[in-house]
Amino acid sequence: MLAGELYIADDPELAADALRAALLTEKYNASSAADTDARRALLEELFDSIGDDVEIRPPLQVDYGYRITVGDGTFVNFGAIMLDVAPITIGSDVQIGPNVQLLTPTHPLDPDLRRAKWESAQPITIGDNVWLGGGAIVGPGVTIGENTVVGAGAVVTRDLPPNVVATGVPARVTRRL
Repeated sequence: MLAGELYIADDPELAADALRAALLTEKYNASSAADTDARRALLEELFDSIGDDVEIRPPLQVDYGYRITVGDGTFVNFGAIMLDVAPITIGSDVQIGPNVQLLTPTHPLDPDLRRAKWESAQPITIGDNVWLGGGAIVGPGVTIGENTVVGAGAVVTRDLPPNVVATGVPARVTRRL
């Protein structure tokens, strides 16, 4: 699964991991904004690692959680979906708008393999100081370079270099910074 190989998602071990993540995100999403220590503890239990001064506003949805790392000073707005079948690495000082989706899973093009419930995944890497506008979608295998801005509603299907603005569906570089 981590190497991008095909796997069956309803494997009992994966199902147990998904249940663990669902229970933790349920607690996180129901937590009080005033109880920052409890929220932090839930994120530390859910994620692989989380930096200092990170704010993630609920609701949050993940597949497993333990394949997500978040750097210092990152802000994630309401409604983030992080499907971490493969690792999701979010750098420091990243700004993630509302309803952004980070989607590592992918499915075979072969209809018989899809019908048999096979899938795979590729990691996502978000560099330092990136801004993902509201509703942006980042697909499997994508790396976004540092200081890059992704416009609201963009669908990122290919790597983006550092220091650019990318907009549209699919996202294309529209400006160098």
